[in-house]
Amino acid sequence: MASANNEQIQVRIDSETKNEAKKILDSLGMDMSSAIKIFFRQIINAKNFPCELRGENGFTLRNAEILRESIASAKSSSKFFKKGHDLIKDALED
Repeated sequence: MASANNEQIQVRIDSETKNEAKKILDSLGMDMSSAIKIFFRQIINAKNFPCELRGENGFTLRNAEILRESIASAKSSSKFFKKGHDLIKDALED
């Protein structure tokens, strides 16, 4: 029986995500409730989101932003290089 100071939360999630997560947790010998409790405890310990968020390409959100800025900068640049070593030489001079 739950103690008097326990709270209950409800979460809506698509069945595919739930089932995939459940398989992984089952293989670790952990139920979803325990995993969520651990996750919340990590939020408290870190005083932040406890893991690095990444997009589907594997970049962190900040690195994806840096890449977008770099691509935009390269597209607007007037520099042109015929050979890779010229590009590297130019980059090392900066």
